[in-house]
Amino acid sequence: MLLAIDVGNSNLTIGVFEENRLVAHGRFATRRDATPDELGGQLITFLQQRRLPASARAVAISSVVPPLNQPLAEMAQTYFGVEALLVGPGTKTGMEIHYDPARDVGADRIVTAVGVYHRYSGPAIMVSFGTATVFDAIDERGDYLGGAIAPGLQLSVDALFARASRLPRVDLVPPGQVLGRTTVTSMQAGIMYGAAAQAEGMIARIRAELVSPAKVVATGGLSPVIAPLVKGIDFVDPFVLLEGLRVLEGLNRRAPGEARP
Repeated sequence: MLLAIDVGNSNLTIGVFEENRLVAHGRFATRRDATPDELGGQLITFLQQRRLPASARAVAISSVVPPLNQPLAEMAQTYFGVEALLVGPGTKTGMEIHYDPARDVGADRIVTAVGVYHRYSGPAIMVSFGTATVFDAIDERGDYLGGAIAPGLQLSVDALFARASRLPRVDLVPPGQVLGRTTVTSMQAGIMYGAAAQAEGMIARIRAELVSPAKVVATGGLSPVIAPLVKGIDFVDPFVLLEGLRVLEGLNRRAPGEARP
């Protein structure tokens, strides 16, 4: 059993694979001060609640929260008896990374690209709706071409609420029409349809820079909410990053006694 862990700024996403099949998944709030024992206890409870064995042959981690890297590595060793694969510089990816410098690309972006290429092939444009809205592209060989980063939906809501004293917090749901008739629906229209228009515009601009036609894959925790509003999205796959971790674990699996690459 493979335990795949995606550590984002807002959420920690867990995936459990048996062979090539994702058999369980869940999300927890990211706590930057979590200890190895707190993380281990949380994961053991997660497995027990789903009636899965509290064991794993491997743990693969993608993290954009550096303070959690060491606690997660210690957790994997203590609770599962394995050396975790922490995706970063030196990890075998099977792709060329056209970025300067390559090590600056977030692990989540590379792992997502690997998952998308493995599942949908290339060329492809990835739109990840999370704390940030991230646009990335791969070519027909799966090589990473670069991308763009914009504030995410929740960040926009939080900033609007914090800086505009008369505006309330609102749920991230589309109000049904662009012209809101109340303050809440006006905010929801601006946030939701504005994000959709941004995504459509960015997808069009990225397509104009690519040599070949590209499919578009929406992913990230908020993709089921916003992707239905965006024209031109071919696939919605919130857990494709976990698939990328599964692929990378196989590429980087070491023989007994061999050091981790």
